[in-house]
Amino acid sequence: MNETLSHTSLCLYFLNRLRKQAVVVVAMSALLSAAHSLFSSHLTVQTIAVFVVVLLTLLVFFKRRNNLPPSPSGSWPVVGHLLSLGRAPHLKLTEWRQQYGDVYTVRMGMEDVVVLNGYRAIKEAFVDYKDAFSCRPNVYTLNLLTSFGKDIVNSKFNQAYKEKRKFAFSALRSLGMRMGPGSMEENIRDEARQLCLKLSEHGEAHPCDVTDRLAVSVANIICSMVFGKRYDYDDVKFLELIKVVNKLVAQLGSSQLMTVFPFLRFVPGVNSTNRVLVECSNEVTAFIRQEITKHRETLDSENPRDFIDILLCELQTQGKTDCFTEENIVWIIQDMFIAGMETTATTLRWGLLYMVLCPEDQQKVQAELDSVLGTDHDVPTLAHRSQFPYTEATIREIQRIRAIAPLGGPHAAVEDTTFRGYDIPAGAQILPNLWSANMDPEFWPDPEKFDPRRFLDSDRKVVSRPDSFLPFSTGRRVCLGEQLAKMELFLIFSSLMKQFTFKLPEGAAAPSTDGTMGLTLVPPTVNMCMSQR
Repeated sequence: MNETLSHTSLCLYFLNRLRKQAVVVVAMSALLSAAHSLFSSHLTVQTIAVFVVVLLTLLVFFKRRNNLPPSPSGSWPVVGHLLSLGRAPHLKLTEWRQQYGDVYTVRMGMEDVVVLNGYRAIKEAFVDYKDAFSCRPNVYTLNLLTSFGKDIVNSKFNQAYKEKRKFAFSALRSLGMRMGPGSMEENIRDEARQLCLKLSEHGEAHPCDVTDRLAVSVANIICSMVFGKRYDYDDVKFLELIKVVNKLVAQLGSSQLMTVFPFLRFVPGVNSTNRVLVECSNEVTAFIRQEITKHRETLDSENPRDFIDILLCELQTQGKTDCFTEENIVWIIQDMFIAGMETTATTLRWGLLYMVLCPEDQQKVQAELDSVLGTDHDVPTLAHRSQFPYTEATIREIQRIRAIAPLGGPHAAVEDTTFRGYDIPAGAQILPNLWSANMDPEFWPDPEKFDPRRFLDSDRKVVSRPDSFLPFSTGRRVCLGEQLAKMELFLIFSSLMKQFTFKLPEGAAAPSTDGTMGLTLVPPTVNMCMSQR
């Protein structure tokens, strides 16, 4: 990637991010110098003037903006609330909601971040105020992995973003990200069959962790759309790609300090995380560029085979514009791998964990599947979906109780905006605490209890649009692949439940459901016994 920017651009970005810290450091040095002179024998009018000017400068920089939402106590100089947030920031932010309300401000280093809590505040900001809060903030690590917004996920809210998202959505729908004939359903069903075959190789007496198998399965679904092909579960090159993507996600999750203080990437011994991020991203983009080159050599513009072909055809038709170039293709595809693979696979991992912890619910899902499919061990279809309300409700409860992105993606104010009586300055970072909505006791009594019946009405039908349920966020930045993820979750989860019974090894302690917070909320590694039904 060559750090994705020229040396000059990086320096400009670095100076922009550190302008406040730089001014403060220089001003404090000047203040100390002026103070020394002021109290020495060489007192002059000029010295007094310098002292006063520098002192006023410091006061301006350290003074908080007027009429921001309230801020919790315990903010430290330079680091702000970072120490208080700890390793589970979604829990601390939800706890502060009880004292400071649905909208408050936390200090992330030297920056004020507005936190939105609860369904009503998040929906109001991202739906009712969508024109004001649909941008992305300048977050170094995210910019690094998207070549500063050349993708879709981290792109600024402008005409280029609108055109990229509209075209990508249209391309994905044409490739089957929809219900009905010609959808991706058969590809997903085929991959579910391959997954079940692989898992059946492990006997019940040999517990195993299914993480890698789930990752391969979900990654192959993305590959079939993007590259027009799937890879064998033992393909060395493909497994290496998945390993690199997983490593990239893990490093992103452990780079919070550099996210808040991006200058640390220049500090030897501290910048190892940055180096690994760059190396991993380079490997992923190199793989993608190779595929683009192969596709260009065999491109038939009249018969596009996959996502890359459709994008290359668009370039031929429209030509390179400021809104869409070949570079955009690379970063958009990387979005699909990082976001699409990690999120769906992790949701399935949480699902299997809750099934072994809640065997009665697993049995109810299996009984429902058996009542419709009988002894047929083939993969269910999307047409069966309406006949499996308890299965669908179980999937939704998995998404609710352990939202894999508790804090969603950071937004930014497009312009100075007054929201709920507070003044939100342009560029301010807006952080949606989705966890607080999905675990809100007002909407979900006893929220830590796993109970799929929450999503069933009195007629045992699935509630179509429940309030305070935001697994894919909401508004203009809602997940682009939401429809594909729903198809994957239903078909793969129901296939696993139909084929196997999952349980813990005899005498094994129940694993924790706290999860580890990184880029996503990840469940613990669990070895499970799988008995074929």
